[in-house]
Amino acid sequence: MHLILVLRRRAGDRFDAGIVNGPRGKATVAAIGAASLTFSFEPVEEPPPPDPIHLLVALPRPQTARKILNEAATLGVASIRFFGSEKGEPGYASSTLWQSLEWRRHLLEGAAQAFDTRLPDVLHDAGLAESVAALPADSRRVGLDNYEGSRHLGMASATPPVALAFGPERGWSAAERDLLRAAGFELANLGARVLRTETAVVAAVAIVKAAPWLTARA
Repeated sequence: MHLILVLRRRAGDRFDAGIVNGPRGKATVAAIGAASLTFSFEPVEEPPPPDPIHLLVALPRPQTARKILNEAATLGVASIRFFGSEKGEPGYASSTLWQSLEWRRHLLEGAAQAFDTRLPDVLHDAGLAESVAALPADSRRVGLDNYEGSRHLGMASATPPVALAFGPERGWSAAERDLLRAAGFELANLGARVLRTETAVVAAVAIVKAAPWLTARA
């Protein structure tokens, strides 16, 4: 138990706590049993709403998905939609990451790192078209593309809400690029270097979060 073995809390000690998607506040250890811990909770404040950033991510290998779930929760995005892509590996969907509740644990760890209680909505779609159709109609849409991205993401105008689309390791198919463009996506890049998907997600979200509209919102 982290509170006892790592933080070394004892009966009467207080610690920061929160309710998932609810208030954060202070908890007090009431009693510690052989295999249990009892505490009281005092809500203090509601956390701020998530940033209006929506991620569309071609379903990656499980170890990559774990990192994305954790980092996206830490960064405070509103949603992550994983979709089956034409060049992706369908077998990734059958990983124990998704067949159990392991994926949720990575969200919780990411939110806790940020001292937040809000978790991104995580959804799974059969394909890119389904993910695109679920986006807010007024979203500013950018697809990350090393090959056909016309300009750096930092030069693309970003007004909320923002949708960022990330393709699979092998890149977008021609049909997926056509679909993105038809749905109002601008293809942009993150520079000349080829990044891992989880690195690209963190870099792109950081760039969008640094935009003046979000700074003013904070």
